Amino acid sequence: MGYHVFRKGLALLTAGLMLSSAAVYAPLPADAEGNLISNGTFDSSVSGWGTYKESGGAATLTADNGRLALNVTNTGTKNYAVQVYYDIIPMYQNGVYHLSYEISSSVDRYVEGLIQLNGGNYQAYTWKGLNITSEPLTVDYTFTMKYETDIMAKFLFNCGDTGTELPEHTIYLDNVVLELVDDSQVEYDAFMPYEPDIMTNQVGYKPESEKIAVFRNVTDETEFSVVNADTKKTVLTGMLYGETEYPGADETDFYGDFSDVTEEGTYYITCGGLDDSYTFTVGDGVYDSLLDDSVRMLYLQRCGEAVEDDDFGHAACHTGLAKVYGTNETIDVSGGWHDAGDYGRYVVPGAKSIADLLYAYAAAPELYSDHIGIPESGNGVPDVLDEVRYELEWMLKMQAESGGVYHKVTCENFPGYVMPQFETGQLIATPVSTTATADFCASMAMGYEFYYDIDRTFAETCLAAAEKAWAFLEENPDLIFDNPEDITTGEYGDSSDRDERYWAAAQMYRATGEEVYKTAFDAMIVCRGMDWTTVGDYGNIAILTMDGIDKTSTAYKKCLNSVTSQAKKLAGSVEEHPYGISVTSFNWGSNMTIANAGVILGLGYELTGNSEYSKAAESILSYLLGRNPNGVCYVTGYGTVSPQNPHHRPSMAMKQSMKGMLVGGVNQNLDDSAAKAYLASVPAAKRYVDHSESYSTNEITIYWNSPLTYLLSLTETEEDVWQPGDVNADGTFSIADAVLMQKFLLGQKELVNQKAGNVCEDYDINVLDLSVMKEMLRK
Repeated sequence: MGYHVFRKGLALLTAGLMLSSAAVYAPLPADAEGNLISNGTFDSSVSGWGTYKESGGAATLTADNGRLALNVTNTGTKNYAVQVYYDIIPMYQNGVYHLSYEISSSVDRYVEGLIQLNGGNYQAYTWKGLNITSEPLTVDYTFTMKYETDIMAKFLFNCGDTGTELPEHTIYLDNVVLELVDDSQVEYDAFMPYEPDIMTNQVGYKPESEKIAVFRNVTDETEFSVVNADTKKTVLTGMLYGETEYPGADETDFYGDFSDVTEEGTYYITCGGLDDSYTFTVGDGVYDSLLDDSVRMLYLQRCGEAVEDDDFGHAACHTGLAKVYGTNETIDVSGGWHDAGDYGRYVVPGAKSIADLLYAYAAAPELYSDHIGIPESGNGVPDVLDEVRYELEWMLKMQAESGGVYHKVTCENFPGYVMPQFETGQLIATPVSTTATADFCASMAMGYEFYYDIDRTFAETCLAAAEKAWAFLEENPDLIFDNPEDITTGEYGDSSDRDERYWAAAQMYRATGEEVYKTAFDAMIVCRGMDWTTVGDYGNIAILTMDGIDKTSTAYKKCLNSVTSQAKKLAGSVEEHPYGISVTSFNWGSNMTIANAGVILGLGYELTGNSEYSKAAESILSYLLGRNPNGVCYVTGYGTVSPQNPHHRPSMAMKQSMKGMLVGGVNQNLDDSAAKAYLASVPAAKRYVDHSESYSTNEITIYWNSPLTYLLSLTETEEDVWQPGDVNADGTFSIADAVLMQKFLLGQKELVNQKAGNVCEDYDINVLDLSVMKEMLRK
């Protein structure tokens, strides 16, 4: 028991400091002998080596007669505009290293050879300035690592601008050796991050919610207890059940149901010799502040105006004119939200965020206040609508005269780790794409609908822009965006614009009721998806939640079948998964995929009344908020353990995590250097690291936050209490309900509660439901 207490105490102590030192995650000591460069002779390939190019730099990398050959065609405008590198080298503080290599060039030139921090201020651990010629230069020396241990250091050569114009040339590298020759002064304090024994939703639960904890490292334990954190009194004792092998996390899991704990309060769970769980809250409104902060983070992501905040306030940024790519034209595209951990602004993911937020508001408007702390607070309009309008107003500036919409606006390259006002490079509006144009069209149609009663003039402006975009789409098929060669920022490309057009048609029909858009929508094959690249379900939502929609229409039925069939499949996946989620493979942005599934399940419940869907949606929310194999609440600033080091430039610049951001989460594919360094030996379902350089697991985006907001709307609303068959909603099922159902089927009356009429749970109300109701009455 003493061991467990110490281990948890250490975890709580380091919860706010996770990965402030790389040693927290450092692996076991490497052999002090042997080459740390796995391919230093290039006998057949350049495996393990790569190139980095920016600021006009251009080069290719090949193997040439047993040497690495870097063919430089343009040195660019910075010394690091061309780099050749070897990634992920463990550098231990106080370790003594031996480094040697041979390097030459087909033209005389200067290069820099160094081992450095792979991010941040790019601190060099060792550095040599080299004048190289066609005769191989042998570099051979030892050095001591004087800096803090870094297991993901990068060995590289800066081969960019030297201040002198150079012709095309080739740099050759061979016989590279890096050895740790003396580790006698290295302190190998390495340990893996703390993993709790009992996982719960660290934020909390509504009183009426199902509450399931996951237990691991179970030996002889069979019973658990829920303890009031304030009084220390046990309020419930239950039995563990459901032993389940989970190969994805390399663990065996048990479960404990504490749904009977409904009294408001703060609690934790104990179980024999296992560490106590982190605390959690039970109560109404348990997600209120989380919902507010999930929206307010968008204000802190605002571009183009001064942001007022004690921690993350900044002067107006990116206020200069943007150059339209490939032209001399400049345009004003100030405003909008910074998309992610960098400062680019992109129409396609912005549109997803708008859809999530507006439909979240529509699902539960009573949850959204006018006082979350943005400049428009107190103006009589819910702050979420003010925030979305800020993005819509920027989008309007992104529409060209043709009606097409510029795909994005960024600088040529990603900025350093600075606050946004210090990114001062030339802004570039990239070419028009039909994916951006269709997403813009749908977003503006939503703008017309949601702001019509708030600001009629703005609403009409949105509709006019949507109609202009639709006209462009009719004349221009498949203008799919690819990044120009000299732009390295996020592409948000696609392979098809079919689903974007599907969404645009549905949203335009919903906004205007005009037959031309309904005809276009009816002619399209049903589409699915709520990612930025697959947005078909937003078209389905538009139809399914449209006021006055004909529920016997082809459009409604195809959308209903699509969403409810997804919900049924997702609910089955949640039921089978050891942690109650819908995915088995974890890819980049898995938390968005998981949240999107929760939204579909929430919608499935609203459409059918099947309570299994609402339970599954809440299970997904619990995963995001702490009931996961890493025992991390993936929303910054919430729960006991949450990300402290997100890949988010303001957080990195201010050395603290901005509150209310959902990070990307587990990514089994090791898509960045930090993930490769820290997670290569970690099971797939645990491949998340709270490291600022892990952009593939720990970055944030507006379109990862927005489905969290939507999911909160769908799970915070009170569930309807109704009895199957009670279609007149009088609280009991009787012959009167069967009579009303019969009149409904004859087209003579409407059902008061349609969900109660779907007694067969087949997503359609028909004579089969009436037959079952009659059989229920006979019993």
